[in-house]
Amino acid sequence: MAVQHWADALRKAKKTALISDGKRKAHYVFEDGNEMAEEYDLKTDELVLRKWRHKTSFGGQGQWTWEVGETNPNDINVTSDLIKENSSNPLFMRKDTKASFQLRIRNISYPAEVYSVSAEPTERCCVIRTSNKKYYKKFSIPDLDRCQLPLESAALSFTHANNTLIISYKKPKEILTLEQELLVELKKLKGTSEGDIDCKTQ
Repeated sequence: MAVQHWADALRKAKKTALISDGKRKAHYVFEDGNEMAEEYDLKTDELVLRKWRHKTSFGGQGQWTWEVGETNPNDINVTSDLIKENSSNPLFMRKDTKASFQLRIRNISYPAEVYSVSAEPTERCCVIRTSNKKYYKKFSIPDLDRCQLPLESAALSFTHANNTLIISYKKPKEILTLEQELLVELKKLKGTSEGDIDCKTQ
């Protein structure tokens, strides 16, 4: 079962923990050499950041890529002018809650009735469309892919407020159970104050 396979990979990974800035930070090194870094809010236990670094084809370390949370501008290799120029463009990011995977698109001001969000199970993705043809985006939910769980339209919902489209996908019970078990394991790790475990966002 894929859920069990992913759970086993997490258990076998080399893990280090760091508690700082009100967050529980965990760094994983998997058997294939890939790395995952996560940050949890200490008060709520909510995941606020997850990023990955995969081995390159030559065996070196690739760049960090964000799965959950907002990318730190210091990690983007572009000029500050370019960042400023693009600041009004729609910004897509994932910010989960305990019960749902949550995707947010900021700086998108069309009225709520313009949007539609659908699941495409055969393509393993969700699609955002606007009836005015001004915005279109496909996105996947890697957590479901890793566990090979089905993508279900009934789990999708969305709202729009303050120029932000918020898309929620209700987490299946298999994910909720896995996340709860993982958090228990993380809390068993002895937190360190060392700063060299490479799970910082900078």
